[in-house]
Amino acid sequence: MTIDVNTPSNADRLWVVADKIRFLGNLPGSPIELLDIEVPAGSGTPPHTHEAAELFYVLEGDLTVRQFGSEIPPVVIHAGPGTSVTIPSRVPHNYVNESGKPVRMLVMLEASMVAFFRDIGSAEPASGVPDFARIGAAMERHGIEALASAGLKPHSS
Repeated sequence: MTIDVNTPSNADRLWVVADKIRFLGNLPGSPIELLDIEVPAGSGTPPHTHEAAELFYVLEGDLTVRQFGSEIPPVVIHAGPGTSVTIPSRVPHNYVNESGKPVRMLVMLEASMVAFFRDIGSAEPASGVPDFARIGAAMERHGIEALASAGLKPHSS
């Protein structure tokens, strides 16, 4: 076994819609991986849920994270530099960069979620309207459930 080193120039990288993701690696024998994600102003995810828990650590900028529930109004979290946000399994949530400036965060998550990013990612930033049908099909393949609205009734199949 050897020590694995990822530098900014040699780490795998993909763009998922507008977000740039660098794949930094995992602990040997662990399903947990570390990503470096740059979220440009206005970018983010729709409300969704999935089995894998996530941990965000904001390095730069201000990220807005929302937790949704059918019986409560959305909980809004403003996460600035040095803030960590843990999202447990199956908690409905999204994130968005509403700050007008870039956000950069480290994200720890399970390999199953990394597989989703690799499935829909591209070598270059997307231009034009994202292919929502392709993204939706990938979400379904990887067990990610898009939520119909902030009222949180999941899409039925």
